[in-house]
Amino acid sequence: YMSENITLLDPTAETSPARRERLAPPESLEGLTIGVLDIGKVRGDVFCDEIARLLGEKGFTVKQYAKPTNTRTAPVDLAQTIATECDVVVEALSD
Repeated sequence: YMSENITLLDPTAETSPARRERLAPPESLEGLTIGVLDIGKVRGDVFCDEIARLLGEKGFTVKQYAKPTNTRTAPVDLAQTIATECDVVVEALSD
């Protein structure tokens, strides 16, 4: 059963979450820097390494990052670095 009144909860633990418009995906990845973010789950590094390798073989510029722990949101400085250095991000998720 779907209700018209759906409440979405913010998983980032922000006390007053910001509303953001979804960005349109790029038409192509050519010339863009792709970030690959490991969130710290078991074997996430294996998955991220393989994704980065495959993208690199296709000629894309790839930068890899990792959260220090999977139990917290990414530190602000890590998020800012990724936002500054990358155009798009592949994030390893689980559960």
